[in-house]
Amino acid sequence: MIAQVEHLLKRLIGLEAESVGRLVIERAIRQRMQAQGISAQADYWQHVNGSTTEQQALVEAVVVPETWFFRYPESFVALVELALKRKAVLCGSRPLRLLSLPCSSGEEPYSIVMALLDAGFAPASFQVEALDVSARVLELARLGHYGRNSFRGQDLSFCERYFDATASGFQLQARVRDRVKLRCGNLMDSHVLGGEAPFDFIFCRNLLIYFDRPTQHAVLDGLQRLLHDGGTFFVGPAEASLLTQRGMQALKTPLTFAFQRALAAPAFKAPAQWIAPAPVRPVRPSPASRVRAERPVVPAAPLDEAASALARIVALADAGHSAEALQGCERYLLEHGPSVDAFYWMGLLNDMAGQGDVAQGYYRKALYLEPEHVESLVHLAALLAARGDHGGAKRLQQRVNRASPSGVKRDER
Repeated sequence: MIAQVEHLLKRLIGLEAESVGRLVIERAIRQRMQAQGISAQADYWQHVNGSTTEQQALVEAVVVPETWFFRYPESFVALVELALKRKAVLCGSRPLRLLSLPCSSGEEPYSIVMALLDAGFAPASFQVEALDVSARVLELARLGHYGRNSFRGQDLSFCERYFDATASGFQLQARVRDRVKLRCGNLMDSHVLGGEAPFDFIFCRNLLIYFDRPTQHAVLDGLQRLLHDGGTFFVGPAEASLLTQRGMQALKTPLTFAFQRALAAPAFKAPAQWIAPAPVRPVRPSPASRVRAERPVVPAAPLDEAASALARIVALADAGHSAEALQGCERYLLEHGPSVDAFYWMGLLNDMAGQGDVAQGYYRKALYLEPEHVESLVHLAALLAARGDHGGAKRLQQRVNRASPSGVKRDER
């Protein structure tokens, strides 16, 4: 039955099950069975397969938002600079149009609004559209009430300007909420954005990584048709290579993960079969060592650019410079595309910073690319065990034993 539900989720929202992990889907199924008072998996499958309401509830249980205000702050600096230039070109002929999807509980589209207001844009000079498949998180966005987990990073001065403190958190002011049009929609529905005028800026970050390659290209085909000539596309660090493959040019500003159409770019043609390049394998720390590498690595031959970048990340982590190491990982993903090792290090560094949910997501991304990646399995098992999921930890440890039965770490060179 699990495999049937996985196929259903792929059909409904394009979700590739391995990108989130089977445990997430199994937990969602258990939650929905309990909520419906159903004890047999076969009965639940019959129920969910015939009920669009239950299908939406299952999607809600699977989709777990992980976001915060001004995530990737460099991208918002770039947005303001580009928006000012775009405004000058338009000469007041129309408002700027911006799209955020998936918008989750609203932190991203509201960050866009705050950035533009801070830059002096009049409220009527722009409009932000925001789309998400989850009605539950959209209701949270409409309420605009946030706890401390939504406020991360060093510069939180925006909180004083745009939020009112309450007994249970922070209430976003109406002047920000009113500039965002929230709606529920599924990108797998070809009509969901049909009839929309083109957008000047599209934010679609950390969504494509959950799709298989054909679905990624299908979604990008639709979104690129919605982008104005001269418009800008913002993605997550792991998705940057997809835009490069489609003939788009990255902005030269580091850590923005922003792309524009290249002049005279050739039409993109998806290859008949995409074969991922073999991942670059740097020396990794022992699984027993949570952050620090065991010893400096002296390569036998000069490293290529990608390997050198990963070696610098290892060196920064070994020296205790976690923030710089994380930035190095994000820069690596932007320049070189998805990488088992970059995802693993992002998981490890977030794990050490106490960001367990974020770390778990990156470990799973590493395992999506390489299912038997021993270090990611070990650390994810430890994280699950610490959170009380001993069954999940045990299953991961069994995978470790199968991948490395002698206990010798693989491919450490």
